[in-house]
Amino acid sequence: MARIVVAGSGSVGACIAYHLALLGAEDVVLADRSEIASGSTGKAMGGVRQQFSTAAEVRLAQESIAFFEELGAEWFQQVGYLFIATTAEGRDELEARRELQAELGVPVRRVDPSSVPGLQANDILGAAFCPTDGVADPPALTREVVRRTVELGVELREHTDARELERDVLVIAAGAYSGDFGVGLPIRPLVRQLLETEPIADLPDDLPMVIEAETGFHFRRRDDCLRIAMTDAVPRWGFDQVVDETVFGDRLERLAHRYPPAGETRIARAWAGLYDMTPDAHPIIGPVGDGLYAACGFSGHGFMQSPAVGRAVAEELVHGESSLDLSPYRLDRFSSEITFPESLIL
Repeated sequence: MARIVVAGSGSVGACIAYHLALLGAEDVVLADRSEIASGSTGKAMGGVRQQFSTAAEVRLAQESIAFFEELGAEWFQQVGYLFIATTAEGRDELEARRELQAELGVPVRRVDPSSVPGLQANDILGAAFCPTDGVADPPALTREVVRRTVELGVELREHTDARELERDVLVIAAGAYSGDFGVGLPIRPLVRQLLETEPIADLPDDLPMVIEAETGFHFRRRDDCLRIAMTDAVPRWGFDQVVDETVFGDRLERLAHRYPPAGETRIARAWAGLYDMTPDAHPIIGPVGDGLYAACGFSGHGFMQSPAVGRAVAEELVHGESSLDLSPYRLDRFSSEITFPESLIL
């Protein structure tokens, strides 16, 4: 059987190695130039949702949800995702997405947002909630997947450049650094940052991930704090992972408006990380050269989609085909007009 080296021990690489082992691949190495979950996975928001704007992304998320559910409440808290709209246009777009998601089997429904304790709902014109979406701790969960992977016989090589290892197949799962492998992958690093508040008393255990559809402002509970994120007004392309403190005031003002119980809080810490963006915000999955296979370009969705991608990639590498349709994600799609860009990027 071929020797397979997986480059990158973030959530995607870890899940690929794990499923390779489950399928009986006997010579697998999981390598990382740094440590487990030391890149984007270690800095991720930790949301897991099925509420996307394209069928392809919804299906990836659905497959992944099942894996997260099997791990149990210790690892995955199904508090749900609540999308809210404050304009007529936003409400109509939210409803169109909800209809698509429901047709694909996602249990998403219209709700009264005032049912969420503490949420300011007077200006909300529409809301959609999926109770099976949820949140997790990406680095902790990835380390657990790696632990199980090693138990199954996969060799873990931290502080190792995968390009220097002997192999028959190299799987490129290095996130924003996937362009370092000598293949023309259309991936650009986009700097995104997360803010975390000081502790806030009496946060509900079941507080959902709340997302404003028009602005992209969103927040979730993390222990006794709130974790906040929002798309920058001007995209910051590149690898310079610097926190922009000038937005703190704006983000706190938005949080105080939408969730008044957090009205007096301050930012306790903040960090920046990288999205590995593709032109259509869909990942690149499949062969990209002789002995080279890509699983990258997840555009901020890698953690939540990693279980489905891990299984699909492993199936294709071991059996030659996958039970999940990977054709929408092939590299050659960029040789023609892009027809299915994902618009819901948080």
